[in-house]
Amino acid sequence: MSAVIVAARRTPIGTAGHGLAAVPAADLAAAVLGAVAGDVGRVPDEVLLGNCMGPGGNVTRVAALSAGLPDAVPALTVDRQCASGLAAIELGARLVQAGAGMVIAGGLESASSAPWRMWPPRDGAGPVRYERAPFAPEPRDVDMGRAADLLALERGVSRVRQDEYAAQSHERAVAARERGEFDEELVPVGGLGRDERPRAGLGVAQLSRFRPVFRDGGTVTVGNSCGINDGAAAVAMVPEECLATRGRGATGGSVVAGLRVLGAASVGVCPERPGIGIVPAVRAALTQAGLGLDEVDVIEFNEAFAGQVLACYDELGIDPARVCRDGGALALGHPWGASGAVLVVRLFTQLVRRGRGRVGLAAIAAGGGQGTALVVDTCR
Repeated sequence: MSAVIVAARRTPIGTAGHGLAAVPAADLAAAVLGAVAGDVGRVPDEVLLGNCMGPGGNVTRVAALSAGLPDAVPALTVDRQCASGLAAIELGARLVQAGAGMVIAGGLESASSAPWRMWPPRDGAGPVRYERAPFAPEPRDVDMGRAADLLALERGVSRVRQDEYAAQSHERAVAARERGEFDEELVPVGGLGRDERPRAGLGVAQLSRFRPVFRDGGTVTVGNSCGINDGAAAVAMVPEECLATRGRGATGGSVVAGLRVLGAASVGVCPERPGIGIVPAVRAALTQAGLGLDEVDVIEFNEAFAGQVLACYDELGIDPARVCRDGGALALGHPWGASGAVLVVRLFTQLVRRGRGRVGLAAIAAGGGQGTALVVDTCR
C-alpha cells in the first residue's frame, strides 16, 4: 500500500526575533495543521511533527489541540535534529503503509521562543546555560558550522563558490516570491504573509566582505550560511486508493492528485561531518524507489551552509542548477525542526500545483551525523 501526499502547507519563514517572534511554537504548527486538515476535509488518524528546540513536552499534542483537532487524535513529537520534519513525514508514510487512513506529518520550530537550557549545579557551582544539547559524545560533538567549514576545506569547495551559490539562492527566492510561486502553499500567521529572509540585490561583492565565523582562515560566513528562523510546515498523507477523498486539496475540488512516496530513508554518518549525511540518504532512498538521479525532475536539498551542500552536490554528481530552483534555506531560512517538511511542501507546489515534472527528491542533513531523504512521484 503506497502513501500519497495530498495536501501540503507551510507558514512564512520568519527571521528569529522578528515577524513570528511573538507566535509560540505550538501556534505556528496549529496554523498549518488546521489548513492541511481543511484542505483534505477529514480528521487525521495521527499527527507527527518534528521539533528540535521547542518548549519541551509533546508540543505536537498541544498544536493538534490548538488546531481544533478532536481529543481522540493522538500526536507524537519527533526529534532527529534538523531532519526532524522530514523524518516525521517518513514515519507518517510508514503508518499509512501499515493501514492508517490519514496522517498529518511535518515540523515546527520557533528559535525566537526557544527556552533557555541549564545544566544543573555541580560541586557547589551555579547552573550552566547551554545553547544546544550534545549532538554526539565528546570529543565528537562538533558544532554544525565548524563541521561545515571543515567539510568544505576537505572537499575543495572555495569561498568564492560558496558566496556565488548563496547569492544565487537569494536571487532565485526573491524572483519566486515576486511571481507568486509560494502563495498557494503559505498559511499567513501572526500578521506575517511572506518569507522575511530573502534579500534582493545581494551579490557576491557584498557577501565577500563577511568574515569567517567558525575558524580562522575558514570560508563559512553568516552570508553563505542559513539564518536562524521560525516556521512550521505539514503534509497530509492517505493510502493511494483514497485519492478521491473529499476536500479542496491541490485542485480546489476533490483530492485527485498527489505525491506517491516511492522511497524514504534515514542514515547515520560520521558525527564530525554531519553535513554529508545527505549523500547516503539520497542513495538509499533512490535505491528503494528504483530510480537514478537523472530521472528526478525536482530536487530540494536543505541549504544549511553553501559549502556543505555544494560538497554533497559534488559527491552525488548533481549540477547545482537543478536544486532549489526557487531558492533554498540560504535565502528562505532554516527553521530547524520544520525545514525537512518545508522541502516536501516545495516539492508539492512544483510537481502537483505547477505540474513541473513527475519525480521529486528531498534531502536534509542533521546534527550528530544523520541524513534523511524522500523520493516521490506524481499520481492522479
